Amino acid sequence: MPVNELSTFYDKASSGADIAGIADPLQRRNRVRILVTGGAGFIGSHLTDRFLAEGHDVICMDNLLTGRADNIAAHFGNPRFSFIHYDVTDYIHIEGPLDYILHFASPASPADFERLGIRILKVGALGTHKTLGLARAKGAKFLLASTSETYGDPQVHPQNEEYWGNVNPIGIRGVYDEAKRFAESMTMAYNRLHDIDTRIVRIFNTYGPRMRRDDGRAIPNFITQSLAGRDVTVYGDGGQTRSIGFVSDLVEGIRLLMDSTVTTPVNIGNPTELTMQQLAETIIQYTGSTSKIVFQDLPEDDPKVRLPDIAKARRELGWEPTVMPEDGLRRTIDWFRDEVEGRKGNE
Repeated sequence: MPVNELSTFYDKASSGADIAGIADPLQRRNRVRILVTGGAGFIGSHLTDRFLAEGHDVICMDNLLTGRADNIAAHFGNPRFSFIHYDVTDYIHIEGPLDYILHFASPASPADFERLGIRILKVGALGTHKTLGLARAKGAKFLLASTSETYGDPQVHPQNEEYWGNVNPIGIRGVYDEAKRFAESMTMAYNRLHDIDTRIVRIFNTYGPRMRRDDGRAIPNFITQSLAGRDVTVYGDGGQTRSIGFVSDLVEGIRLLMDSTVTTPVNIGNPTELTMQQLAETIIQYTGSTSKIVFQDLPEDDPKVRLPDIAKARRELGWEPTVMPEDGLRRTIDWFRDEVEGRKGNE
């Protein structure tokens, strides 16, 4: 779905129109109440849009460390939406019932790993503990946002859910990788010991509108550099690979996972593999930029390959991506261009 159609999509869904692609089981249920931690972040805000579009009540909890109030500003004043400015590593109290808790709170950019390392570890450990405890108290279904980073610098390619990973626990990336691995362990422990109805999604590289311009990840970097006509920075020799999935595909996969009975981790990502040099060249072409690619040293423990095996998602959820990179990248570039022009207009 084109980015400029997202608002129309949500408006129609909110009015009760029959929108193809909305997961049927939960939509047919009575209105439910959902807590999204990290709900003002890139992915969390898109999930918030989706749930509100389906007619549900959403509580967005975010300390705005890396989230943005602008991402959810359209919902202020909506009686089915509430925002709580709060750190999920502290004790969480929510008045009234909760049907679902989606734990998406955490800085997730490599640019944050050194700057926010302890906070990343705390939200992965303490934040997951607090939100699981809340799920137990409320009898709510719980979904953990995990990551392909649990596979580390993989020695298995593509990566399936049975692979245990190759992670350096004391490296720069370890704060994020191990926080998510611990969160998965705690989630499964609550599932086994307390019979909490849990889900775990392992999210592969996702992109789209609302990514931070200073995110530090490849796509925002390449787009902002290209739009500004600056050199585009590629780390290493550019031969390392990533698979990139558009945010609407991820949201659909998460919705299907919520309605499933699968309690073990599920990969959600686009199995189209690109080298970093290919990605940079494509973005330069799509922006119409005259930027040149420059190479810098590869950061410590940066994965050489990243590619999801999505056989489980296809089999268990009936899911696979529908937005290919050539389409999604153009949409994302358009959003970044509008964001840049909007900021200029406010200066």
